[in-house]
Amino acid sequence: MGSISKKIVISGYYGFHNSGDEAVLKSILLALEAEGQRQGVRIEPVVLSINPPLTEKLYGVKAVHRMKLSEVRQAIRESDGLISGGGSLLQDATGLKSIPYYLGVIKLAQWAGKPTFIYSQGIGPVHRRVFYPLIRGVFRKCDYISVRDVESRDLLRRIGVAPDRIGVVPDPVIAMPLPEALPRDAAAGAGTDRPVVGVSVRFWNKDRSDLDRLVQGLARIAAERAVRFHFLPFHLPSDEEASVYVMERLRTAAAGSDLETSLYGGSEDPQAMLAEVSACSLLIGMRLHSLIYAAGQSVPVMGISYDPKIDHFMNRLGMKSAATTEQLDTHAFGAEAVSLLDGREAWIRSKESVIEELKAQAVRPAQEIVSFYAKRVKGW
Repeated sequence: MGSISKKIVISGYYGFHNSGDEAVLKSILLALEAEGQRQGVRIEPVVLSINPPLTEKLYGVKAVHRMKLSEVRQAIRESDGLISGGGSLLQDATGLKSIPYYLGVIKLAQWAGKPTFIYSQGIGPVHRRVFYPLIRGVFRKCDYISVRDVESRDLLRRIGVAPDRIGVVPDPVIAMPLPEALPRDAAAGAGTDRPVVGVSVRFWNKDRSDLDRLVQGLARIAAERAVRFHFLPFHLPSDEEASVYVMERLRTAAAGSDLETSLYGGSEDPQAMLAEVSACSLLIGMRLHSLIYAAGQSVPVMGISYDPKIDHFMNRLGMKSAATTEQLDTHAFGAEAVSLLDGREAWIRSKESVIEELKAQAVRPAQEIVSFYAKRVKGW
């Protein structure tokens, strides 16, 4: 264990039953623990969560309710600093409350004189320029800033944050390891000798036209190859409902094919989902973290873009999204899936160095944050 102890509050979208955001938290906790052991600093996390009992149960850390101001302020006052991240916290695409909330938490820490750190955030989209001065003012007073793609860095630069203060690192989830208690041949591949195609979907278009097009794409794959489509709900319960929507229509669309489907029952532990993904031969995903899970486990990916963050991640792999929520070419989609299934080993070899570099870069924020405290203690 470390020779000194530092209590750090971690702010993010935690406790909402979203496997991707839970994986972000898990990855940050693991990286801080490992780096703390290496540098002789014991990190004591305090997580701001919408469901503190669940967060405490899953990760063995202290948690306080993120919407109870008195608890948040007390946790910050008693801390040695605050981490905000990762995920897409500062964006106004899903509503007007996210940016003020997350900036407000950071500002509370700054008013209390605590160091503040931005941990691999995806910034934007920020459609309302009224938020620009708020972001600029808070970020200028942060002790460390890292974002998960160059597009986020460029947006911060336009907002007025000095680019030389912004580190670009991958999403921390790319470095999340498989759980020791769960084998690589997880339930996704159990009971079949077929290649398993993981499918992560979400509701996006109100008329469900995006999912209807995906049904046709999956039906095309089923016509070309005998596979099992294994649906992986990342955000409960909505993704489970979206999965059932696709599965029901796929049975009709692929009626002439030897169709095999399954639906993952779900787990609150993101590493359990990671094990499930690792057993797939191919992952088709709308959820960003489904693609990150897969790439981190050397599973070929096909991204369906509903947000620029999907394209940004695919670009880091040297790939393009296979479709969008507005357009999907059935024949091209099926051909790409078959090509990746048949050329899986070649894909793994071609992406090996890129993925390993992403994993190495993903832990840099933890290294920088722990080093910040280690240097203070040593008087550097």
